[in-house]
Amino acid sequence: MTDTLRLALTLLACLGGGTVIGYVYFRALHETARLIVAQGHPLIGLALTFGRLGLLCAGFYLAVLAGAVPLLAALVGVMTAKAIMVRTAP
Repeated sequence: MTDTLRLALTLLACLGGGTVIGYVYFRALHETARLIVAQGHPLIGLALTFGRLGLLCAGFYLAVLAGAVPLLAALVGVMTAKAIMVRTAP
């Protein structure tokens, strides 16, 4: 496998992973906001907050291990998920 192909596959994996992590992150953020407005149980909101931050940090950490360009690809994936979530918000 050539280095170019390996880099391309790494970037695609980081972009896809960033998109999935971004979707889960912003979906959990939406649920946390809904819980706050509906005066739901505060521990669930706190668990969602720590869970989404932990997932985002873990995803970015894995991307950092691959290098700077894969980290940027993961960030683009997260921002893509954010744009999709904002457009499809009710």
